[in-house]
Amino acid sequence: MDQTWIALIIFLISYAIIISEKVNRAVIALCGAGLMIILGLLDIHKVFTQYIEWNTIVLLIGMMILVSIANKTGIFQYVAIKAAKFCKGNPIQILVMMSILTAIGSAFLDNVTTVLLVVPVTLSITRILGVNPVPYLISEIIASNIGGTATLIGDPPNIMIGSANTHLTFNSFLLNLGPIAVIIMGVTTTMLYFIYRKQLKPNPAKQADLMKLNENDNIKNRPLMIKSLIILGITMLGFVLHSVIHVEASVVALFGASLLMLFGLKTEHEVEEALHSVEWVTIFFFGGLFVLVGGLQEVGIISSMAEKILAITNGDIGSSSLLILWVSGIASATIDNIPFVATMIPLIKDMAVNLGLDAASQQINVLWWSLALGACLGGNGTIIGASANVIVAGMASKEGKGFSYFEFLKIGAPITIVSLILANVYIYFRYIIFLP
Repeated sequence: MDQTWIALIIFLISYAIIISEKVNRAVIALCGAGLMIILGLLDIHKVFTQYIEWNTIVLLIGMMILVSIANKTGIFQYVAIKAAKFCKGNPIQILVMMSILTAIGSAFLDNVTTVLLVVPVTLSITRILGVNPVPYLISEIIASNIGGTATLIGDPPNIMIGSANTHLTFNSFLLNLGPIAVIIMGVTTTMLYFIYRKQLKPNPAKQADLMKLNENDNIKNRPLMIKSLIILGITMLGFVLHSVIHVEASVVALFGASLLMLFGLKTEHEVEEALHSVEWVTIFFFGGLFVLVGGLQEVGIISSMAEKILAITNGDIGSSSLLILWVSGIASATIDNIPFVATMIPLIKDMAVNLGLDAASQQINVLWWSLALGACLGGNGTIIGASANVIVAGMASKEGKGFSYFEFLKIGAPITIVSLILANVYIYFRYIIFLP
């Protein structure tokens, strides 16, 4: 059988079993990845050097350790009570507030880091109010992907596009993608309000209990809290200054975690506890998924799909930009958006050369904005569409508050379609009608 078909069959079967949730998703992803290597579709050296996104994995490990140590101090519970009191304990108002905060955090940090910080706070709030955390967690996933769309550092696809085009600066992303991200966030928040308002009704007794709580009582270890906040602050600063200091976010996160273990933890047992707090199921799932998608990349399925996109439009910039938006949106909901964007970048550059256009021209820039919007917004389509989704699902499951693939799909898919429609209208009226 042709290698292309073997890779596709392995990917589809693995994907189907992951969706069914009958077997642990990390085990299935690793089995599928192992088959890709054993059957000779992938070379093990390429797997470790080219297809596994070590930056993403190391960033996750570093932030999970940092958040876990900070969580022991009671700081997240403190923030949770403060936030809940600000909203007078109204569950639906808290959902809206946490979604907006998540979107803002995802724009100026990145969506992975933001959800790792926000989820512990959310779980604390819902525990206090005695409400189901799932609506909050799903809303925060969606908000993180929309917020991450707005800036160069918000989402991995944007970082990749920015790295490949030095003329697309932080301000370029903010000015071109920020406005539509704000519009989509506004529409999405309204949708989430109407979806969940009947499930999240105020409970006067719980609200009264909440207002009596003293947030300061939750601080369990003030010296460790101060160290945690200082090192978390330095880590965040490292993320923001990424383009200045030229140090990968993964290195910053792992170094921050190492510093906090060195200066904040006193015993060997505490260090072991911090290392055990890493969501290893999520980490191994990512590793397996990167290899599965790498198999599709290796046999040419992804590049073939990208070439067909550009061939269909026959080089017309307007048509190409809208097709890239929708195909990248649908592809990002189905497979990881990182390899898809990696494949599209050289193809869009080739398109500029073939059409005799300058790489920094407005005509080519509209293709980059379409790719960024499709790849980032498409992540809301399914639970494995983006890194943030997988992480939140893993953290929720560990707390015994997990949600299924289809539970997320019925909320995420309609919001993704609405988001892509809004992005389509935005691209058309802001760029396409003014193209020469």
